[in-house]
Amino acid sequence: MPLNPNLQGRVFPATAPYLVGREKIREFARAVSATSPTNVDVDAARAAGHADLVAPPTFTVVIQERALAQLVAAPNTGLDPTRVVHATEKAVFSRPIVAGDELTAVLTITSVTERAGNAILGIDSDIRDSAGGHVATITSTILTRGDDA
Repeated sequence: MPLNPNLQGRVFPATAPYLVGREKIREFARAVSATSPTNVDVDAARAAGHADLVAPPTFTVVIQERALAQLVAAPNTGLDPTRVVHATEKAVFSRPIVAGDELTAVLTITSVTERAGNAILGIDSDIRDSAGGHVATITSTILTRGDDA
């Protein structure tokens, strides 16, 4: 089934709040080989002016994945997750993610195009804290391979 072109402009509801924990930050930092002491040492994070441990920038994937799951689960999208390839990603931060943050994400489909039998989705994931403050916007492009790809 081809990708539904009516997805463009669709905004998915905010995800349930995700409480960022110290150990999750430490685990993630180890997994991505992050070397900043602010990722693992509370005293170092506070000495650097942060309230608590600072998540590596790519930690946004943990929050974004929950929003993307809504897209994958939505009926009538034409999206086949087994044919999806992540093409690009760009992050714009207002502030770092720190332990204790309660974050939600709102996913918006910004574009749907087809090229050479493949569908390309432009996606923005707006990540906000419990006070509604902007934390980061992740702009992604995903490619859904066509039947011949």
